[in-house]
Amino acid sequence: MEVAAWGLVVGGLLVLMALSSSSLKDLPLSTAMIYLLVGLAIGPLWLELARIDPVADAKLVEHLTEFVVVVSLFSVGLKLSVELDDRRWLLPLRLAVGSMVLTVGLIALAGVALGLPLGAAVLLGAILAPTDPVLASDVQVANPEDRSRLRFALTGEGGLNDGTAFPFVMLGLGLLGLHPLGEWGERWFLVDVVWAVCGGLAVGGALGTLMARLVLYLRMRHAYAVGYDDFLALGLIALSYGAALLVTTYGFLAVFAAGVALRQVERRETTASRHESDVPSPGSDTLIERALSTPKPLVEADQVATDPMHAPAFMAHAMLGSTERIERIGEVAAVVLLGTMLWAVDWSLVTWWFVPLLFLGIRPLAVAIGLAGSRVARPQRRLMAWFGVRGIGSLYYLSYAMGHGLDPALANTLVALTLTAIVASIVAHGVSVTPLMKRYDRIRRRRNPSGQDGV
Repeated sequence: MEVAAWGLVVGGLLVLMALSSSSLKDLPLSTAMIYLLVGLAIGPLWLELARIDPVADAKLVEHLTEFVVVVSLFSVGLKLSVELDDRRWLLPLRLAVGSMVLTVGLIALAGVALGLPLGAAVLLGAILAPTDPVLASDVQVANPEDRSRLRFALTGEGGLNDGTAFPFVMLGLGLLGLHPLGEWGERWFLVDVVWAVCGGLAVGGALGTLMARLVLYLRMRHAYAVGYDDFLALGLIALSYGAALLVTTYGFLAVFAAGVALRQVERRETTASRHESDVPSPGSDTLIERALSTPKPLVEADQVATDPMHAPAFMAHAMLGSTERIERIGEVAAVVLLGTMLWAVDWSLVTWWFVPLLFLGIRPLAVAIGLAGSRVARPQRRLMAWFGVRGIGSLYYLSYAMGHGLDPALANTLVALTLTAIVASIVAHGVSVTPLMKRYDRIRRRRNPSGQDGV
């Protein structure tokens, strides 16, 4: 009966979301909120179909969230089609480095005020500092042609800081005696910061570039390697992640860099082919969208995939579509899992002023300082400050840390604080994202009808 019940719950949820996804876009309600309620319902608090303990089942949670995050990071990288030398990259870099480091420090100070030892306080900061690429899809760029400065900054931040938070996770574990730092912290700086960050970006960038060039060569020169773009996307994700871990660098950054690199190759090849053929951009994109969405008798997708003018964009569009679908399924699993774990939270360990401080104090202050001197308009700064979504990435870092032998009492405290922050983020940001982003898009279109960046 348990298998039958699980089938009814999972099947009903997937069908419900498929049928109601369009109508939900107009409501102050996110899909993650529904998944969370389903998780609560099937957990020990009601139906008892699943009983997941965030401490005892930390490895299960770690592996599931790890998969969801890496797929999401690759998808995020593919969405960012701006050239690497474009100044728009400065915004996500400032948010993902400057603002995030400041956020880690401020959360650590709050953690010390909560009575946590310094190492645990730094670890809490590293867990909760990165914004989430999975649950923040409503504030990310809608497509690679979206030039919204706000959406680009939040998308890039979510892609970068899920990897740049890792050094602080290792620092927190090191201060707790669970990871070697070196006598003066030199090992942590050289290995966990410099090598792991730079190496991860280099590994992912190289593999993404090589894969893109290889596939395009085979398709445009020999009409080989056509179809199975979902296999190619998952294969590149696995290769980048595995190679990065093999050389002890950060797999999250490698996967993100692979997506960015593949998109960079696509943009260069597409631009070159259009200059040679003098074909305007909209025509190509329209044809590719038709090839991906209509039956083959109407548009022969294989011909588009091997045509030198359209092959690069077709490849990137197909990979992005595949990973976005996998990401959405992964989001369902991860957030439902989160809901099933809430029964195990010791709410007496939660200090209730911490979450408002995180969202209304620490995040806005870190964004304001990180963007000081930039030409970002005040409405954009306010939205960037508010949409510091916490979610699946934080859940991964929490379970990763527990797998390194945290003291049980300390682990329970971190679980209570982290899950409270994630649930609060799902609710607060889920309720506010639709009205706030609709208002922002209306203002942006009114001030800038051309759709170019600047608002």
